[in-house]
Amino acid sequence: MPETPSTSRRGLLFGAAAMSAGVLVTGCTSNEPSDAEPTANDQSAADDKPGKPVTIGFAGPQADHGWLNAINDNAEKRAKTYSDVTMEITEGSNDTAQQIGQIETLINKKVDVLVVLPADGKALTQVGLKAMRAGIPVVNLDRVFNSPQAYRCWIGGDNYGMGLNAGHYIGEKLKDTPNARVIELAGLDNLELTKQRTQGFDDALKNYPNIKKVARQAADFTVESGQAKMAQLLQAQSKFDALWNHDDDQGVGALRAIEQAGRDDFLMVGGAGALSAFQAIKADNGVLKATVLYPPSMAASAIDLARALGQGKGVGGLAEFEIPTSLTCYSAVVDKENVDQYMSTGFK
Repeated sequence: MPETPSTSRRGLLFGAAAMSAGVLVTGCTSNEPSDAEPTANDQSAADDKPGKPVTIGFAGPQADHGWLNAINDNAEKRAKTYSDVTMEITEGSNDTAQQIGQIETLINKKVDVLVVLPADGKALTQVGLKAMRAGIPVVNLDRVFNSPQAYRCWIGGDNYGMGLNAGHYIGEKLKDTPNARVIELAGLDNLELTKQRTQGFDDALKNYPNIKKVARQAADFTVESGQAKMAQLLQAQSKFDALWNHDDDQGVGALRAIEQAGRDDFLMVGGAGALSAFQAIKADNGVLKATVLYPPSMAASAIDLARALGQGKGVGGLAEFEIPTSLTCYSAVVDKENVDQYMSTGFK
């Protein structure tokens, strides 16, 4: 799963057919100017109308996880919606040297803009710098490069926000439960993103003095690890009220372990936004009641940003001439009340 800077976030909608219109002020008397400078820029914002042709080079890691596969899918599908966008796509790789070589090939092809989700942000910083120095702006997707000079814009998810929103959801459900007990099934502990998710969760629970986190187990984002580690948690904890699982892929295994143990005496919150999680939430016949998003639609937004960069436009709905330097997507909570809205975004 992806690593990101810890920033607060609110998702922006891109590709809207919006325009920042300048307002002309008309003078009322002869000694006032007949018109003045516009209060906001009158440049076209990024929209769906065809514009200058843009070639976008897209380089991502190997799609060995449902979320990563959805990243590639979202980027490709978004590019196809624009008649003025051509995509040069590399074969995803988790081998750092291979991905660097793929990006250097895109640089040599002189693509207009690069969108890169690096297998390792730190290790690929130099090739990001190389692209920027070659005059090719880089949209750094999710796993952040070590230097802000290596990208023009970063867009990604909010790991801290995932934990925070999961904690608040559980907290509100259990706020009237005396001596409530919660457990956590985390991801890989050697990843900074896992630490950020746990920190957000712990910080949220501080608002609920009746709730105590009594156990935490780290898995590794696979169905198998989720099942094995959840089985251990269930054996060690005979009574608890809620579970937060960091990742919906490993959540498939966790749910298997829960079913095998015959447990239904707690509520579960997932993470990321897999289709299987949405379907279970909609069915509402098990412990899974909600999931907090780490939306792969950020890849589609990265294509929107890259197109805007290539065409010298800003973002629809904002007054600035340029796209922002960074955008953090919001970790919405999806439960039975709003799951239909998000169903089409679920990844397999």
